[in-house]
Amino acid sequence: MIKPSRYPVRLYAWYLFWGVVVTLGLVLGLWQWERADDKRELLASRAAAPVMIEPTDTPVEGAQVHLRGRYLSEHTLYLDNRMTGGRLGVAVLTPLRDRYGQLWLVQRGFLETGPSREAPSTSTPVGMIDVSGEWQNAQVQGPLYGANREGVRLQQLSLMPWESTLGAFSHQGWLHAEEGAGTLTPWWEPSVMPPSRHLGYAVQWWALALTAFMIMLLGGHRLVADNRERYLGGR
Repeated sequence: MIKPSRYPVRLYAWYLFWGVVVTLGLVLGLWQWERADDKRELLASRAAAPVMIEPTDTPVEGAQVHLRGRYLSEHTLYLDNRMTGGRLGVAVLTPLRDRYGQLWLVQRGFLETGPSREAPSTSTPVGMIDVSGEWQNAQVQGPLYGANREGVRLQQLSLMPWESTLGAFSHQGWLHAEEGAGTLTPWWEPSVMPPSRHLGYAVQWWALALTAFMIMLLGGHRLVADNRERYLGGR
C-alpha cells in the first residue's frame, strides 16, 4: 500500500509559518513608523508650549509655568530612589497653595541621602514665594509592588498621598521646579525617545520581513524541487 504524500501539508505549513513572520514584521515596522510621527508631533508640541504666569486653567504638557504662593511644608514627601550625577537620593515634593487658593504639587529637585533609610528632611521657604518650571501632566505609572507610601517616602509620583489630608489638587499634574525659592538640584528630564530611534526600529522590522520573505520563497522552491525529484525517482 502506497503511503499518501505529506508534501502538500509540509508546503502549506511552510508558507503559513513564514507568511505570519512576514506579516508580523510589516505590521511592527508600520507601528514604529507611526510612533515616529507621534514623537515628532510631541516634540513640536513641547517646543511650542506656552509660558503661563499664575494660570488658573490646567497647563498643557511641557508648558513653562510660573507660580506664586505659599509652600505647605508640613506636607512635604519624598520620591524615593532618585539618581543624579552618580548620587543616590530623593526628589522633594511639596504642595503649594497659590494666591487664588489653587493647590499645586511642586517637585522641587534632588536631595542627596545616600543609602541611608532614615526619614529625609529639608528646609522649605516660608511666606509668599515665586517658583517656575516645566509642567508635566499626571502619568500612568508602572506596576507597584507593595504600598506606595513608606513613612515620608513615595515609590511612585502620584497626587493620591495628599488627597486624604488636603483634598483634591486643582490640576492633575505637577510642576518640575527649575528656578525660584526652595528649588534644589534639578534631576528630571522628559522621557521622549527621538523619532529617529523609532525609524531605526521600523527599518529593522521591515528588514526582518524581507529576510523572512526570501526564506519563504527559497524554502518553498526547495520543497517543490525535492518533491519533484522524489516523484521522478519513483517512476
